Amino acid sequence: MFSNRYVRTIFVSRVLLQLGIWIRNFAVLLYVAEWTNNDPHYVSLISVVEYAPMFVFAIIGGSFADRWQPKRTMVGADFISALSVLIVLIAFHYGSWIALLLGTFVSASLSQFSQPSAMKIYKKHVTMEQLQGVMAMNQTLIAIFMVLGPIIGTFIYLQFGIEVSLMITLVMFCGSGVILLRLPRDHKEPKSESSSHFMKDMMSGLRYLWFNPSLRTLSVTFAVTGVASGIIQPLSLFIVIENLGLDKSFLQWLLLTNGAAMLLGGISIMGIAKKVKPQILLAVGLLVSAFSTILVGVSHNIVLTIVLQIIAGLFYPCVQIGIQTLMIRNTESAFMGRVSGAITSIFMGMMVMGMSVSGYLKNELSLLTVYIVSGVLLVIGAALLSPLIQKSGNHSSSPD
Repeated sequence: MFSNRYVRTIFVSRVLLQLGIWIRNFAVLLYVAEWTNNDPHYVSLISVVEYAPMFVFAIIGGSFADRWQPKRTMVGADFISALSVLIVLIAFHYGSWIALLLGTFVSASLSQFSQPSAMKIYKKHVTMEQLQGVMAMNQTLIAIFMVLGPIIGTFIYLQFGIEVSLMITLVMFCGSGVILLRLPRDHKEPKSESSSHFMKDMMSGLRYLWFNPSLRTLSVTFAVTGVASGIIQPLSLFIVIENLGLDKSFLQWLLLTNGAAMLLGGISIMGIAKKVKPQILLAVGLLVSAFSTILVGVSHNIVLTIVLQIIAGLFYPCVQIGIQTLMIRNTESAFMGRVSGAITSIFMGMMVMGMSVSGYLKNELSLLTVYIVSGVLLVIGAALLSPLIQKSGNHSSSPD
C-alpha cells in the first residue's frame, strides 16, 4: 500500500494532523478546566465545539468537496486551520481565552471539508483489492493516537503551557499542508449542469444516497449505531463508580486499554483485509460490540470489565473499516464527498441525540437497562445488513 504515492502522502500528512489535533484538544481541555476551576459548563463546551462541526458541516463540507479539487481542498483546509490557530494565539495573548474554543470549532469544521476529499482521492487512485487495507491502516492510525494522543497532549501542556502547545499545533497543521503539496496536480473534471447551484448539488447527493439500496442500508445501520453509541458514551464514568466501586480516575485506564486493543485490532485487520468481505466485517464488529456492551453493563468485576474493553477494542475497527469500505465501493466518484458527509452527519446527529437522552434514561431506568438497550440496537444494526450480506452471497463477484 505504501508504494502508492497517494496513500503514502496522505498517511504522512494525517500523522502530523493527528498530532496537532490531540495536542490542541488536550491543551485546551486542561487549560479551560484549570482556568474555570473545573466548571462543567465550560468543560462540556469543549466537547460541543469538537463534535458539533461533524454534524453541522459534514454534509456541507462533503458537497463542497465534490465541487472543488481534492488536493487543493485538503491543502487549503490545513493552511486555514494553521491560520486560525495563529489568530487564536494572538487573541489569547491579549487575554481572550474564549478564542480557544472558537479556534477549535473553526479547525474542526475545516476537517469536514478535508476528510471527504481524501476519500475522493482513495476512490480514484486505490485499487479495490487494496481499498479495505487502506481503510484498516487509517483506522489503525486513529487507534494509535487514541492511545498516545492524550499522553503527548498532556505532557506538552504540563511541560510548556498553552501557548507552546498551540505553536506546535500550528507547525503540525502547516507541515501537513506542505506534505500534501507533494500530491500530483488535480485533474479537472467536467462540471455537472447543476454545478453552479450548491443546494441542488447537496440535494442531488442526498437523493443519490437514498436511491442507492446499498448506501441506504448503510445509512440506516449507521443511524442505529449512532444512537447505540450515544446513549452509553456519557455513562462510562458510572460504570467505574457504580458497577466497579472505584474512583473516577480509573476511567483513564479503561480508555487506555480499549485504545490499545483498537490498535491491535486495526493491525490484525490489515492482514486479513483482502480475505473478508466488508459487510461481514461490519456485521461481526456490531455483534461483538453488542455482546461486550451488554456484559459491561452487567459486570461488577474489574478483571471481566477490562477483558470486555479489550474485546470491544479489538473488534471496533471492524465497524469503521467495514462502513468506510462499503461506502467507497458503492459510491461513484462524483458523489463521494456528499455521501461521506451525509453518512457522517447521520451518525453524529443520532449520536448527539442519544447523548442528550442518556442521563434521563439512566435516571428513569437503570445503568444496566441503558447498556442492554444499546446492545440490542447494535444487534438490530447488524440485522439491517442482511440485504448486503445476501447480495454478496448471491453475487460473489459484486464489489459490495
